[in-house]
Amino acid sequence: MTTLERPQGGADDVAEVTWDLSHLLDGRDEAAVDELLDEAERRAESLSAERGRLDGFDADALVRFMTGLAAVHDALGRAGAYASLRVATDVTDPARSALMQRVQERATAIRTTLLFFDLEWAALEDSRVEELLADERLAFCRHHLEAERRHRQHLLSEPEERVLAEKQATGRAAWARLFSQLTSTIEVELDGATATLEAGLSRLQSNDTEVRRAAAEAVTAGLAPGLRTRAFIFNTLLHDKAVDDRLRGHPTWLSSRNLSNEASDESVQALVEAVRRRFDIPHRWYALKAEVLGVERIADYDRMASLATADVAVGWDEARAIVLDSYGSFSPEMAATAARFFDERWIDAPDRPGKRPGAFCSYTVPSVHPYVFLNWTGRSGDVLTLAHELGHGLHAYLARDQGVFHQGTPLTLAETASVFGETVVFNRMLAGTPDPAERLALLAENIEGAIATVFRQTAMNGFEDLVHTARRSEGELSVDRFGELWAQSQSEVLGDAVEITEGYRSWWSYIPHFIGTPGYVYAYAYGQLLALSVYRQYEVQGSDFVSRYLHLLRAGGSMAPEDLGRIVGCDLADPGFWDGGLALVEAQLEAAEEAAASR
Repeated sequence: MTTLERPQGGADDVAEVTWDLSHLLDGRDEAAVDELLDEAERRAESLSAERGRLDGFDADALVRFMTGLAAVHDALGRAGAYASLRVATDVTDPARSALMQRVQERATAIRTTLLFFDLEWAALEDSRVEELLADERLAFCRHHLEAERRHRQHLLSEPEERVLAEKQATGRAAWARLFSQLTSTIEVELDGATATLEAGLSRLQSNDTEVRRAAAEAVTAGLAPGLRTRAFIFNTLLHDKAVDDRLRGHPTWLSSRNLSNEASDESVQALVEAVRRRFDIPHRWYALKAEVLGVERIADYDRMASLATADVAVGWDEARAIVLDSYGSFSPEMAATAARFFDERWIDAPDRPGKRPGAFCSYTVPSVHPYVFLNWTGRSGDVLTLAHELGHGLHAYLARDQGVFHQGTPLTLAETASVFGETVVFNRMLAGTPDPAERLALLAENIEGAIATVFRQTAMNGFEDLVHTARRSEGELSVDRFGELWAQSQSEVLGDAVEITEGYRSWWSYIPHFIGTPGYVYAYAYGQLLALSVYRQYEVQGSDFVSRYLHLLRAGGSMAPEDLGRIVGCDLADPGFWDGGLALVEAQLEAAEEAAASR
């Protein structure tokens, strides 16, 4: 296979920016994965001796049990993170895939032996739970145990739960793995050479119309060969979720996700409706973009077109300097922590064949450290992606003292630090850009990022709502039906200024969130609006705000979302909160409109 060359000057030594996963195994070789699984199995077997005794536990016994359970989670987390991160960098390697499958199967069996605890804990009387959790020694798991009881009315009997858990590795997890393998090996033809899907999508940011059009056609052609297979996977998982929701008594397809996010169906619906009421913001932006580009309407593949006068390649070393300098302007501690990701090989950056598309941060476990995964293509937008994922990394690292039960947050708060970090970097870059045309290009990237995170993700939530509803009422959906529902949801957010091309109707088929974490996407809008509100607090309070923000990150998921919001002065229970965040997005749009007028 001939690999497409990168933009000249945009790579530096990024090919050498690969992570060192041996940290997860304490420097040992891959055999340590099975040793970790053996350790988890021994500890789980010991804990299983407490079956049927929970109603007689005192605080001492519960502390001992939860401490042992934390050790099980740590061992499984190390093994699972190692296997999944290995396969993410090359899904075509059979040995890596086999290792991940083995880890998943053994981890499922180990967790199944501990299912009794969730069921017995859910069955305890509220007064008994309050008595136990009043003990300060349980602070390391108190909120986790409180949150787990939110699911109690949707739990099945232990035999039923065991069957569902045992079948997970050959059910939803297997289909999600197959989808990842299929999308990771999608190839697109660019300039007569074979490139990755990521390389094709990155060209949609070009300032050349023909480059964007050709890239969009190449992406559509690259998606075509496996389209029916990916549609079958999606259909299967849509029905699987419908069955699961029916068995567990969830009233809507999104209710189980909302429970996990510690959010009510009503509050999530209020967020979605608040964003949809302001779809005029993306409509205004795309109309402005069409005007700037000198056309009556733009095509869907023009949405992310750069407004810079030339496509500028950004080197890895330059990107590192920009991000660390920006983080340092907010907090030296943030910059020093972020520097460790570069210096200690916690990042895998190159875009290479067989690598999973996209970017993410893996929290792994508190006893190790997070890892950042990128597909670096050397474009300016990659700098903000790096800042975004490092924001996740900082959140995970600073919350590590909370332990395995409280390091992570619900998905609704998971994007807060990432968007905040991205905003810090953007505003630093904007402050150093006096030229009106260059400012417009930079503002365009920012407003498009906000639109993608708030409005497009809400439209994707609308697409999920349409397909889950249609699958339950119509039966299996055809490729064309998926395309119709995708176009319907996207046209609502894009507006009259954007033409949806026929090829774009298949672009739903490479998005992993629909497959692996249904209902995830609205959390992006939640996190973006929250992060913008948090950043506004920083603008008002200045340096006095820094300690409160770091306190928020260190708190991890040890409190309910509303309590975490109060740390930085945000009232998440206020229905008007979302309108405030949306007003900040509109202010960004107005700044772009002013820059366009003075260009």
